[in-house]
Amino acid sequence: MDTQAQHSERDRSPEPDAGTGGRSRFSLTRARFAAALSWRRVLAGAVLATTVLLLVSSFVVQPFLIPSGSMEPTLKVGDRLLVNKLAYRFGAQPERGDVVVFDGTGSFVREDLDANPLAGLARGAAASLGLAEPDDSDFVKRVVGVGGDRVVCCDARGRLAVNGTVVDEPYLYPGDTASRVPFDIVVPSGTLWMMGDHRSRSSDSRDRLGSPGGGMVPVDRVTGRVDWLGWPPARTGSLAGTDAFTGVPAPGAAHG
Repeated sequence: MDTQAQHSERDRSPEPDAGTGGRSRFSLTRARFAAALSWRRVLAGAVLATTVLLLVSSFVVQPFLIPSGSMEPTLKVGDRLLVNKLAYRFGAQPERGDVVVFDGTGSFVREDLDANPLAGLARGAAASLGLAEPDDSDFVKRVVGVGGDRVVCCDARGRLAVNGTVVDEPYLYPGDTASRVPFDIVVPSGTLWMMGDHRSRSSDSRDRLGSPGGGMVPVDRVTGRVDWLGWPPARTGSLAGTDAFTGVPAPGAAHG
């Protein structure tokens, strides 16, 4: 009888390590769940951060990578700019001397009707974050003439004149003149005459004189004004302005 009672007690008792094994499995499952939750939080945070950056670059400040030397010495290859997209958002207009980024579709380049929209969207997102070179239709140049201006080049010293006033351009690449190609144009209202600072290497409004639009860029194609340099560290800071056009009279003054 004692033997049977002892046997019954052993039957009712759990196995020595059964509880420990259950707790181990529970702990492992909980650890896996915590790891999965942690990764979800990291992924959600990354998506949120990217979304915020895209929104900021779409409406406020957009990074822009300089792919060529057409704006040297002001801007160099590899510079990362911060484009102020609010500069002309509330009624202000681009002014002579401003360095701007603009969409050259229809003025500097033809519209590509066969472009892949998904590829363009992905490239545009990467360019908006400063991770890729800008689209082939995006340009950075200096505003030399605004609507109504008469821009003439060049005088005996290789300088251009705006509305009859000769302009000394201290930002030009050393050794460059205002232009090797002579021109005499009047900028239509609502458009801009654009030129690079490295005139001998810049493909700008001068090269489109015979094209539809005559090299003039519509104001509404301007993305924003280049106000800051974000990279490299040695050049980080606000972009210096110019007083080269301070003495230029209002449009129309030289048309009489």
